Amino acid sequence: MLNHQGRPTSPGAAQTSERATFTSNRGLQMEEALIFETGRAEVTGVDLEEPAAFTSRLGTLAREEAIGLPGLSEPETMRHYVRLSQKNYAIDSGLYPLGSCTMKHNPRLNEAMARLPGFADVHPLQPQSTVQGALALIDDLARWLMVLTGTEAVAMSPKAGAHGELCGMMAIKAAIDAKGEGATRKVVLVPESAHGTNPATAASIGFIVKAVPAGADGNVHPDAVRALIGPDVAAIMLTNPNTCGLFEKDIVEIASILHEAGAYFYCDGANFNAIVGKARPGDLGIDAMHINLHKTFSTPHGGGGPGAGPVALSQRLAPFAPVPFIRRDGPALSLVEEGEGTQSFGRMTAFHGQMGMFVRALSYMMSHGADGLKQASEDAVLNANYVRACLADLMSLPFGNRPCMHEALFDDTWLKDTGITTLDFAKAMIDEGYHPMTMYFPLVVHGAMLIEPTESESLAALDLFIMTLRDLALSALRGEAERFSGAPYLAPRRRLDETLAARQPVLRWTKPKPVEV
Repeated sequence: MLNHQGRPTSPGAAQTSERATFTSNRGLQMEEALIFETGRAEVTGVDLEEPAAFTSRLGTLAREEAIGLPGLSEPETMRHYVRLSQKNYAIDSGLYPLGSCTMKHNPRLNEAMARLPGFADVHPLQPQSTVQGALALIDDLARWLMVLTGTEAVAMSPKAGAHGELCGMMAIKAAIDAKGEGATRKVVLVPESAHGTNPATAASIGFIVKAVPAGADGNVHPDAVRALIGPDVAAIMLTNPNTCGLFEKDIVEIASILHEAGAYFYCDGANFNAIVGKARPGDLGIDAMHINLHKTFSTPHGGGGPGAGPVALSQRLAPFAPVPFIRRDGPALSLVEEGEGTQSFGRMTAFHGQMGMFVRALSYMMSHGADGLKQASEDAVLNANYVRACLADLMSLPFGNRPCMHEALFDDTWLKDTGITTLDFAKAMIDEGYHPMTMYFPLVVHGAMLIEPTESESLAALDLFIMTLRDLALSALRGEAERFSGAPYLAPRRRLDETLAARQPVLRWTKPKPVEV
């Protein structure tokens, strides 16, 4: 069905006016042009004095033509970026059901703490004597992370989850080399359901990756590990809870198999937020585990960074932690560097850059307390199971209708013979005002739909989300394919040809032809 603008209308969505407008604006939802289309290259919103005479040092690299950047006034600039921000979907806009990413609410208390003088304006090159408060906060956060994980040490310098993986695996490599086994222990076992960064991290530092098959129940089984274990195995990289949203119930036995063979257990801690206060990974036998502060302790995800991915280390790996790390000498704190009597594998990065993330994480931990952190884990698991239970009669569960952890995983079996794909279903969610869930991941499940509601959502918010998905699911099962095939219909932009965009990207803006009126 086409409207008089040539745009399809959605038969399944609430009827909205498709009246054409001269501006292409829809009510107060403004159509925003590119900044190059609204600006003028020959003017600027700022008066700049002509520079004094100088001798250029650019030589042949000096620009010969005008740079061509658009000039805008302050109101034009403000309006442009405010209008763009209104087209974003964010956790402050509504429920954000991305599985495996944990898009949880960032409490404003944390933001206020991160902006306190002495934290917000600390400079990485200040003398250590002038940043004792900042070092004390980092040391305090590290102590609580060790308490929560049941480990001996924690490396605070890694910048994100994947960087933390690299840190943990480099510590394992250093421990193996220290035992003189570097030439023989070259294999790292990685479950098929793992995050893609796991095998990439292992391979990037010279390990050979072997896949561990997942069982029919979505878990890694000890027998599958035993079949691959040998004197050439350096470590396993296992996510727990795993990417299918399930707890690896045989983790203690798997850890024993690795340790008996002289290998190490790296645990991907991306989903630590499901078990904080309930289980300590150190008690389960892990040797290293990165912690995504943005997933577990509410620091901003993505653009709110830089990120932080501290790595908890067992007693076996603690001596090999990267430098610099904090050492307490009476009341004074200092940073330990290389060559100061450590077995450290060296420096990964400057020990600076994510002070704001540390402040936010500690603020979250201290304001919740031990009981609050435990309740957050319990509520995250409860919410995910509520979503699972309310949709299980319509949408198929790949591993049976069994309890999940912090995220509920569905597959596309229920869409068979409807002509509707996981992508179609996800795009239709946009018309209903929801960001899609994680699609087609984990790869071990066909047409995966991974939903994580987090602990932050109220019952009312969950009920509306669930009823929306039920309405979409019933529409799909009734064969109302048109509601899905062209979705989204109501977004500022319609469905894009992502394959064509990847193969034939347009990387340069060209001035459009004038519109004849």
